[in-house]
Amino acid sequence: MAANALEFRTCPITGKKVFATTQNLIWINAVTSVVFILVGGLMALLVLLTRWPAVHLLSPDLFYRFLTLHPIATLVAWIIFFEVAGLYFGCSVLLNSRLAAPKVAWLAYFLMLVGAALVAVEILRGNADVMFTSYIPLQASTIYYLGVILFAVGALTACGIFFGTLAIAKAEKTYEGSLPLVTFGLSAAAIIAVFTLASGAIIYIPTFLWSIGIIKNIDPAMYRLIFWAFGHSSQQINVTAMVSVWYLLGVLTVGAKPVNEKICRSAFVLYILFINMASEHHLLTDPTLSPAHKIANTSYFIYLAALASMIHALAIPMAVEVAQRKKGYTKGIFEWLTKAPWNEPGFPALVFSLFIFGFIGGITGITFGTEQLSIKSHNTWAMTGHFHGTVVGGTTLAFMGLTYYVIPLIFRRELIGKKWATAQPYVYGIGLIIFTISMIAAGTLGVPRRHWDITFADSIIPFSFDPTAILLVTLTALGGLIAIIGGAMFVGVAVLSVFFGRKLAPNEAKLIY
Repeated sequence: MAANALEFRTCPITGKKVFATTQNLIWINAVTSVVFILVGGLMALLVLLTRWPAVHLLSPDLFYRFLTLHPIATLVAWIIFFEVAGLYFGCSVLLNSRLAAPKVAWLAYFLMLVGAALVAVEILRGNADVMFTSYIPLQASTIYYLGVILFAVGALTACGIFFGTLAIAKAEKTYEGSLPLVTFGLSAAAIIAVFTLASGAIIYIPTFLWSIGIIKNIDPAMYRLIFWAFGHSSQQINVTAMVSVWYLLGVLTVGAKPVNEKICRSAFVLYILFINMASEHHLLTDPTLSPAHKIANTSYFIYLAALASMIHALAIPMAVEVAQRKKGYTKGIFEWLTKAPWNEPGFPALVFSLFIFGFIGGITGITFGTEQLSIKSHNTWAMTGHFHGTVVGGTTLAFMGLTYYVIPLIFRRELIGKKWATAQPYVYGIGLIIFTISMIAAGTLGVPRRHWDITFADSIIPFSFDPTAILLVTLTALGGLIAIIGGAMFVGVAVLSVFFGRKLAPNEAKLIY
């Protein structure tokens, strides 16, 4: 390996080694992720203004086109690029280790970039109006499927780099004892990612061959089953990585350490064993699955995965409280909470992420994941509100909060717009709370998902929703607009800081202030 690839600096805050190659790879993956959240946010705005009957902006063709690109740009590209940056941070920086096969890591990045770009271009060209699921017999262009495969192969390669770096760190004894909890959690996320991305490759390779005529037919039931091993499990990668970030934000904001780390590690093991097994609630109304399969999924696996989330959801606030009380904030029941660093973006981002994921996304996920309620909720806004609570409210907000620490510590750039950074989690979090609760409530009244005109104004049979449903749709739109403003604030602060923020000297880095 070249000498410059092994050059490192010592982070003045963490005391960890930051190798040049690792820093560059974290930088490029993080910046690319922000670009895709910008694209996905723009698509979200256009879709939102179309779903709002008072505006109804787009034509049906453009609506479904942008509704296809929105989840791919956000759920897949934004989050996975950021997670790859997190994997490199967890295995190289936190373990004081050089990165395994840096040239291969760069290849992984370019495969992901080219794949994501091909998918986005084909969608915008109108060659892939197949929605996120791309269910058979809907067919996109060959290039679209090729892009998905390239992205999956690149992400799988990045996971391989992560595991290789863990092996190097162990062999070279760059850390003492067991893996840090954050790295352990990221290891669980990477294991889940291997299963998830492999499932994506398994189903998209035959679909790719089908698009060029080599395979004549694909069983739609088989496609649905394997697709959701990829589609829903991709959210489980996000959940596991998000929880790891929660623990990291707890350390960075108040110095919180779990009261019982062994229990926290056991919860990550539960994720590995059961969270993918509980990922089929999108198929509970599918006639091809047996009753025994559905019962096992909804009555056993899903609750074991939920148990892991409940452990983390209790462990992190407990760790924060203990850390605050050790600092002397012991007056009354809640002084530890009122004296928390609410004026720094990382802490409110952590709190809002925990609340939105746990009380909105998590609870609805368990309830809508039962067969009885899935029948009524699955094709309504209730399901859409659920996963916006988990992925958008939970995962995205946690990643945003971490970014404000990554910029000065890893990129060595001073934050531009610190007041905007401080306000951003509140704007984004409050907007999402309004958005998700209103969307779930509208769904319980029957407002359909994936529908261009929820008023059914041009239908042959006259139909109109209860005025309450229209009010909830309006509140959903307003909450979404607030959240989009919060997202734009994040992109603005991140981009301006990374490219134009004052360069910090090696020993000058600060967390926020």
